[in-house]
Amino acid sequence: MGRKERSRSYEEFNDDDDEGNKQSAGFFDDAIDLDREETNDSVSPEEDEEVRESSPPMRFSKGCLKNLFMVVLIFIYLLLTGVAFFLAYQTISDFLEKLNHPVMSVTYKEVDSFSPPGITLYPGRAELLSCRHHFHDYIPPLVEPGTHQEGECVTQDVTYDGPFSNQTLRKAVVVRGPSDVRNKELIFMQFSLNETEEDFSAITYMLFSKFSDLTESENKSDFMRECERNYSMWTFSGGFRTWVKMSLVRTSGKSHEAVEFRQESAVVKFNDKRPDSEKNNQLFFAVFEWRDAFMQDIRLIVTANPWNSVAILCGVFMALFKAANFAKLTIQWIIKMRKRHQRNKAREMNQIQ
Repeated sequence: MGRKERSRSYEEFNDDDDEGNKQSAGFFDDAIDLDREETNDSVSPEEDEEVRESSPPMRFSKGCLKNLFMVVLIFIYLLLTGVAFFLAYQTISDFLEKLNHPVMSVTYKEVDSFSPPGITLYPGRAELLSCRHHFHDYIPPLVEPGTHQEGECVTQDVTYDGPFSNQTLRKAVVVRGPSDVRNKELIFMQFSLNETEEDFSAITYMLFSKFSDLTESENKSDFMRECERNYSMWTFSGGFRTWVKMSLVRTSGKSHEAVEFRQESAVVKFNDKRPDSEKNNQLFFAVFEWRDAFMQDIRLIVTANPWNSVAILCGVFMALFKAANFAKLTIQWIIKMRKRHQRNKAREMNQIQ
């Protein structure tokens, strides 16, 4: 009777060992069953009885440890999978955010001279009396203000239809601006306006980047119409000297480049010493000069690096692949353990019967 039970025990342990070897090849190593088999080969019948009596607690303990270990691993891999998904979402979001919102890079380029800008003046009823070049910020005292004087400036008279209403006729005087920024070249202009019924009087002006663009254009009217559409307008008042200091800003975008002027203006009151009979003609004075020798260059830079994002996403997808592979092996191991448990339970029920 003892020999028969011992033979059955060997058969059961050998069967368990075969299943364990299969499982170790696929997923885990069932080292405990091998140790128990080696122990049973060298024990006596009395010892074999004791081993069989103590076997169920050992099996129960081993199963609990395996289940606990599997739960911990599943939890860790689920946590890592969640972190990988969050990292992938955050990486894609940051890349799109940087792609749609480029940063602004500002640099300053020092030059000895600028291209002469175009100073467009809309005097209306006012008359240009003089236009002269001066250097080193020095403007000599006025001689007979309000009278015509010899001019030195290069000018162009242009008449065109306004860009916002075809019925508006615009008459402009375009003056070739200063270029020698090192010697602080400036242009001093003087206008006069006969007595008018208006309460306030002013002359409107506009700046564009190159005077040569006007002289070289085939249709000067169309050119001035586009300038008025795209550039800002400023004014200077009568009875004052308005000192305008210009600076050039070049902005480079994704598809085109734009050039605009920024200006600082100062106003000084004119001490009119003319006789009262001549004060009916209101005088305007304007000075145009470059502020400094630096050209401001603004560039829009996209900081999103696609290669960094691709590298991060590759790492994330590898982690997801590993997690999916582990989940597959875990499910296979659970199915094998369940089949083994059902087979052992069926074998015990057959022995009882």
